[in-house]
Amino acid sequence: MEGMYEKLYHMLFNAYSDCLDALEDHEFAKAYSILVKAQRDCEEVYISWEEDSAPSP
Repeated sequence: MEGMYEKLYHMLFNAYSDCLDALEDHEFAKAYSILVKAQRDCEEVYISWEEDSAPSP
């Protein structure tokens, strides 16, 4: 589980950095898109990690 949080942290930190760059360039729609994509990507990683680590019946 710890590996998942490390991966999510890196994903969000990179998105945050990209978002700041877009905001500095006044590219507000791009900044918004970066954050939405990061949220979706992180949710997908979290959901698939839970499915992969769930015990088999």
